[in-house]
Amino acid sequence: MAAMMKATVFLEPGRIELTDKPIPDVGPNDALLRITTTTICGTDIHILKGEYPVAKGLTIGHEPVGIIEKLGSAVNGYQEGQRVIAGAICPNFNSYAAQDGAPSQDGSYLISSGRCGCHGYKATAGWRFGNIIDGAQAEYILVPDAEGNLAPVPDGLTDEQVLMCPDIMSTGFKGAENANINIGDTVVVFAQGPIGLCATAGARLLGATTIITVDGNEQRLGVSKSMGADITLNFKNCDVVDEVMKITGGRGADSAIEALGTQQTFESALRVLKPGGTLSSLGVYSSDLTIPLSAFAAGLGDHRINTALCPGGKERMRRLMNVVASGRADFGALVTHHYKLDDIVAAYDQFSHQRDGVLKVAIKPA
Repeated sequence: MAAMMKATVFLEPGRIELTDKPIPDVGPNDALLRITTTTICGTDIHILKGEYPVAKGLTIGHEPVGIIEKLGSAVNGYQEGQRVIAGAICPNFNSYAAQDGAPSQDGSYLISSGRCGCHGYKATAGWRFGNIIDGAQAEYILVPDAEGNLAPVPDGLTDEQVLMCPDIMSTGFKGAENANINIGDTVVVFAQGPIGLCATAGARLLGATTIITVDGNEQRLGVSKSMGADITLNFKNCDVVDEVMKITGGRGADSAIEALGTQQTFESALRVLKPGGTLSSLGVYSSDLTIPLSAFAAGLGDHRINTALCPGGKERMRRLMNVVASGRADFGALVTHHYKLDDIVAAYDQFSHQRDGVLKVAIKPA
């Protein structure tokens, strides 16, 4: 095995580069994966733009599908040569947050904001790949706490079929789970990018019977039909809030899922809710949010706002791959383009500018 590998690193806002880095050493609780397929996430675009800060020189990417190259001495239940995935969230399950039921926040730590001088906790520390440790857009990735985070890929499933599991499916499904969906509910999903499409599929699996999807891209609205949408609304052609109220006979939706991360979609998601409804927020916001007085009923509307980072760990990954194997939704269909790792900069350019109907790109080192 060569001592060096190719890896995609963040250099500065607006600039990533494919470079050579040492292949990581394997500790007793780690596993070294040889990446066979990975992808680019919308969060990676936030990193590229400098909207989400990471260290200069960090290997980015957090959606690994691969083969175990080397196992740490303390890792049991796996074998070298085995096909596996690992969740974008790879907690060690030892922190207070993890044991308190929030493993995605595992290892969160106190920070001081350079902008305002105030203090707060950096959330998302359970998200380690491409955030606080080297990530998946490389030839190899080191998976920490591997026994709790590796999930074997069932025979018969392709890389492309399980590529959504580490993040996009887990995030979208968590958005649906956080929406408190009951059988027969009406749910509005704002934005039909990959995460919103998975939220649509999750709402259907949880029993929603009227799923309304919102986007400005007709191609994506068409895909949302195949993922479970009953009604599609193009926000360029109608007032979405008015339309939802007409569809629900003035009652409002039971739940709304916000999957973009803008003030406008967040506010619209609040305005379509019934009294006592739930807003499930998935978007990554790059500026402060304002809660409108009327949309929030001055704080008296019994609304719930839930935020989420996708759960990780091998059990979450196992369940998601069970959904894939069931055939109840074709998540492989979200992979619309393929690139070699050598062409990662071109892949970022296409994905960030949303050209040629791109939803997700599959990136293969070889």
